[in-house]
Amino acid sequence: MKPILETKKWLDTVVIAHNICPFAKRVFDNGSIHFAVETSTDIETCLENLVAECERLDEDENIETTLVIYANALADFDKYLDFIEVAQALLEAQDYEGIYQFASFHPQYCFEGADENDAANYTNRSPYPMLHLLRESSIDYAIANYPNPEMIPENNIKLTRKLGLEKMKETLAACYE
Repeated sequence: MKPILETKKWLDTVVIAHNICPFAKRVFDNGSIHFAVETSTDIETCLENLVAECERLDEDENIETTLVIYANALADFDKYLDFIEVAQALLEAQDYEGIYQFASFHPQYCFEGADENDAANYTNRSPYPMLHLLRESSIDYAIANYPNPEMIPENNIKLTRKLGLEKMKETLAACYE
């Protein structure tokens, strides 16, 4: 499926190749990432299926993490941010707080207060709007076994700015089939 292929290419050529997430290579190579493509444009359906992905993680301990790829919905970045707020409240209402958390990625990702052309935004730019569902226990383990994890965001900002906006644009664009 095209969204999965493009997301895998992004993981390999952007996230892993540039070590944006130093924990991604292991789960990618182990095949313990579940890729869920959400094709609905209905927000209620998207939320219901997000809970279903949490339930999948509950049931299958071989899945380390899930990327929920919104192939047809949430193209507008502001609407995506609104969706994240609702999704976070839903996870809390479903008693998943402290069990799972999100990392967010979007083709138009822009950090608050940043210029939209800041190469640092590419640390969270992806081929599709997506939510990365992470097990909090896995995060705790990874952080405990990684030197200076608090430096990861700062290092990523320095790296993407050093690579430059054009290089980051080209790298992301090359992920599309």
